[in-house]
Amino acid sequence: MPTCGVVYVHSTPLAVCQHVEWAIARVLTAPVTLHWTAQPVDPGMRRSECGWSGRPGTGAELAAALRQWPMIRFEVTEEPSPGVDGERFMHVPGRGLFRGTIGASGDIQIGEDRLRAIMASARGPEALAHGLEKALGTAWDAELEPYRYAGDGAPVTLLTRVG
Repeated sequence: MPTCGVVYVHSTPLAVCQHVEWAIARVLTAPVTLHWTAQPVDPGMRRSECGWSGRPGTGAELAAALRQWPMIRFEVTEEPSPGVDGERFMHVPGRGLFRGTIGASGDIQIGEDRLRAIMASARGPEALAHGLEKALGTAWDAELEPYRYAGDGAPVTLLTRVG
């Protein structure tokens, strides 16, 4: 069963835009031409987004391909599909890549074993809160939020994985 998702390139230098398109095209095995617009939050940077469809796991492949350029701010989502959880990947320069499982509503889901490990290692309420915030990707969300709003109303490209 195919799934779908979205790639949000929140900010990238102009010189890297073509490389981003090539990386996405390699994963989707189809030509990709994105519509790039200025990123008002970060003058001189560009932003774009595209919807994609493909087999489960394509979101992880896209995130791995984009991670090659540490200066890019991006998110990749993959919708849940039969028997496969959804995923969200967020990348922020200097912070690295976050991966979270997402439910049907788009919320980050933390599994029972992960919750137990966080509770077992926490030495108090502040440590517990910190562990939960880290598991939810709160720091990545906080850094990306201004870039998300800057993209409201921007054009979206729809892509389909071949094969």
